[in-house]
Amino acid sequence: QVQLVESGGGSVQDGGSLRLSCVASGYTFSTLCIGWFRQVPGKEREGVAHLSIGGGNTYYADSVKGRFTISQDNAKKTVYLQMNSLKPEDTGLYYCAAAYSWQCYPLNPRMTQYDYWGQGTQVTVSS
Repeated sequence: QVQLVESGGGSVQDGGSLRLSCVASGYTFSTLCIGWFRQVPGKEREGVAHLSIGGGNTYYADSVKGRFTISQDNAKKTVYLQMNSLKPEDTGLYYCAAAYSWQCYPLNPRMTQYDYWGQGTQVTVSS
């Protein structure tokens, strides 16, 4: 019911920037919650940033606060993750995920049930 396509990954040096895009289709965009996650080798999947499209609530992991910004473009049905001041520890496979509004907990994003996932886009940050 929801299809997600990520893009924008690549290789950058320490301190560089990337902007990831997640295009959603197949459902009413304004009713979704979107999360960005990353899979780092040797670690469990980590929630990076979360956004409720309709409410505008945002949440960031402590490790990326002040460096990453999640935003939306309703006309393009796209959610962005602007990543600045990238560090080698940000390296990983980044996924976007979608949840229906009734499975989204803006005040407790870790409780949100994300049922749809994109294919992932690789981010590599070299020192």
